[in-house]
Amino acid sequence: MFLSSYSVILAAACGANAQLVNPNNDTFGNVFNFWTKTTDGWDLTRGNATNAITLPLPFPKSRVTIQPASSALVIIDMQNFFLHPDLNGDPRGRAVIPTTIDMIHAFRANDMKVIWTNWGLTEFDLMSMPPSFINGFSSDGTSSTSFGSDMGTIQGNISVGRKLMRGSRNAQPFGDLFDEQVGGVANGTDFYFNKNRLSGMWGASTPMQTFLQDNLITTLFFGGVNIDQCVWGTLLDSYYKGYDVILVDDVSATTSPASATGMVDFNAQLNGWRANSTNILPALT
Repeated sequence: MFLSSYSVILAAACGANAQLVNPNNDTFGNVFNFWTKTTDGWDLTRGNATNAITLPLPFPKSRVTIQPASSALVIIDMQNFFLHPDLNGDPRGRAVIPTTIDMIHAFRANDMKVIWTNWGLTEFDLMSMPPSFINGFSSDGTSSTSFGSDMGTIQGNISVGRKLMRGSRNAQPFGDLFDEQVGGVANGTDFYFNKNRLSGMWGASTPMQTFLQDNLITTLFFGGVNIDQCVWGTLLDSYYKGYDVILVDDVSATTSPASATGMVDFNAQLNGWRANSTNILPALT
């Protein structure tokens, strides 16, 4: 009976897929995951036009139409460790916080999910961490100051905890973003996922990917720090796994040279789209 049922499903899928191939060749993908090319851009709704929103994104790919129910804003590593001034956090990352909050509020207002993915390590993560990562996060070139090391106190007596460990103060979202994340999760509009590599989508599956699959989310907007490292890594893995990827430049930042951002911008618009909040917010508000 299983084989018979499988054959019926496969035949139905093949029949539906055949309908996606049209004389104008303006549909790309398969019955489960497809885009439709329009006269001035792309339709990413996959046939569900209910409450669809069209965003005037920049050339070359121009306007895209999205389905809010299957779209999400992904905020990456906007943590005290990377942003707090007393932890040598980057002012360029802090500068994009107001625009990030504007994006968060606009996505919530349109019933679009907000996803936070941050470094948040466990003891098991420390046991299995590759040497290259341990070296990359060392403060003085020794392993004793890398992941899991005690980062001491700031402002006299405020303990910031062990480096990038789950639940530590240094791993929390910075400033007003912390209240946004806590409030959003409590209200059911936002969702928080710890990660143990640069990419929140690294590996065969991650908690974030499982959530996306369970909620039929296919279109992802990316921002955070660093744009050429954890943001780029998460975007690229999402692209590899078949998601629509849209990089939002003005809610992203980096401590790297300008050439690093240039590389990300160039490749992001090949893999998906580049945009600024100014291309997105008017359509959402």
